[in-house]
Amino acid sequence: MEKIKNIRKKLRHQRSVRRRKLGLSTPTQIICVSFIAVIALGTLLLTLPIASRHGRLDVLNAMFTATSATCVTGLVVRDTWTQFTWFGQAVVLLLIQVGGLGLVTLTSFFALAMRRRMGFRDLRLLGESVSADGYDQAKSVLKIVVGLAAMFEGIGILLLLFAFVPQFGLEGVWISVFTAISAFCNAGFDLFGRFGAYSSLVPYVNNYYVQAVIMFMIISGGLGFMVWVELCQWYQKRRLSLHAKVVLSFSVILWLGGALGLGLMEWNNPATLGGLSVPGKVMASLFQSVSTRTAGMNTVDLASCGTLSKLLMSVLQFIGAAPGSTGGGVKVTTFAVIILTIRSVAQGRDDCVIADHHIESKTVYRALTIIVLGAVAVIGSAIVVYYNTSDAVSVVDAIFESCSAFGTVGLSVGVTSQLNNGAKILYMLVMFMGRVGPVAFAMSLTAKPDDNKRKIMPVGHINVG
Repeated sequence: MEKIKNIRKKLRHQRSVRRRKLGLSTPTQIICVSFIAVIALGTLLLTLPIASRHGRLDVLNAMFTATSATCVTGLVVRDTWTQFTWFGQAVVLLLIQVGGLGLVTLTSFFALAMRRRMGFRDLRLLGESVSADGYDQAKSVLKIVVGLAAMFEGIGILLLLFAFVPQFGLEGVWISVFTAISAFCNAGFDLFGRFGAYSSLVPYVNNYYVQAVIMFMIISGGLGFMVWVELCQWYQKRRLSLHAKVVLSFSVILWLGGALGLGLMEWNNPATLGGLSVPGKVMASLFQSVSTRTAGMNTVDLASCGTLSKLLMSVLQFIGAAPGSTGGGVKVTTFAVIILTIRSVAQGRDDCVIADHHIESKTVYRALTIIVLGAVAVIGSAIVVYYNTSDAVSVVDAIFESCSAFGTVGLSVGVTSQLNNGAKILYMLVMFMGRVGPVAFAMSLTAKPDDNKRKIMPVGHINVG
């Protein structure tokens, strides 16, 4: 028995050495590499002749599709239904599922299912993957996360069957499965290209049932796993954490505020909401507001929206979903911290106060860093795309598309289809950054084991404002 323990210890040491040689010293680095590995595998599978209806998909476009699916974005250079066979669609769906829940989350779950003993490093990585508050919560949270995902996706599939099976017959089962998982993972991929390439949910603009079900799925996946854990435990504790309260309150504000703004600006636009009934206009506005946060499905022609509407949707896309969710962007809590910090400073406070709680300065610094890095990624990519596409692409359209890529939303006003090879590679990097997280992405490239060691430095004084 002692000999077996020594062998296991030696093997763990060898794995640790191999990780250090590869430069994988932090959880964020491992997660980044995991996503890259999934993208590479997806690219390989999508280039196979069996994946496409007509010939083979070239490597670059296959990589773009794999990146978009794994990063649950939804931006496509080829319509999913038009381009891919059932095999190709299944590959895309698998990439969406793995990217939505997180590769590390899934692998850790199966490790637990096989009763494999998890060490501190494994729990640390798992905690980073599911955004658990402390590594001791990671194992229990993981089981809840996977259980919730299976429950919501199962409910979504069942509800969509009533809409799609009568319309498409047996194929409606596959369409229900694909749409439900895509909506829960906030991916934005769809199989409705049969009604016209890149049509998304435009054919269902008057189908309130389908819109309601998909909105439910989008919200379920975008709130964040830790918020759902707290909601599931609310009947025991009868209270919610500050994090959950901020996520829920600001999500509602953004959903309703976005719907109100879009409704007012597009109410009389004949190319979008103008031709719909009053209930149809309200439903379409609400759906677009919910979907714009990270889901990437649309029921109206976004290219025909006004400039102000596109700018509003760009902001919503940039903000994104909640931390630890299937969505991307800078995250709603990041936006909340910045807004409430501005309010606190305007009130003469020296720090950020939310609901009688003091917010640590490092949280404010992290939020500011995420916002700045995200803005640099969006503006930089928008400038490159604007100057490397046709004259038909406006500045606003370039900003919209870049926000869509960074927020891993997938909404498009027609810019992605005009991208050259260099712009496609740029958008792949932006999508990856938006999914993993700006700070996590930066840390994955720069972090070292001794980065957290604090140095005592003198206090400096700078006058600002």
